[in-house]
Amino acid sequence: MFENLNWWEIGALLMLALLIFGERLPKVIGDGLRMLRGLRSMAQNATSDLSRELGTDIQLEDLHPKAFIRKHLLSEEDEAAIRKPLQSLLDDVKQDLNGVKTELSDVAKAADLKSATQTTAPAEAPRPAQRFDLDAT
Repeated sequence: MFENLNWWEIGALLMLALLIFGERLPKVIGDGLRMLRGLRSMAQNATSDLSRELGTDIQLEDLHPKAFIRKHLLSEEDEAAIRKPLQSLLDDVKQDLNGVKTELSDVAKAADLKSATQTTAPAEAPRPAQRFDLDAT
């Protein structure tokens, strides 16, 4: 809920709440928590009533339309038939990506071998002849 706020902003909001509500702040926080508990119990009662009416076990997450259809209306065979074409497509994509990954690792290894052979060259390479005498100045 507060992912996009940093600590300074949360602190400023708390200070603002303290200034607005003053001594009543603990009572306001308690009332807010009591309201959240009431909403949670109402949601649990509604799901238990719905489960009892439908004759099946329903969780709060199952009330999403896609999850409800998948769990209660489709059989396992229907779901497997729907997933089969997509699963083969996913397997093909995974194989292609694994091939690309191995090719990239081979190229990286080859590049590392070239740089390793260049750094292990003899330390004393011949120096080019100097055009002027450094001691002459």
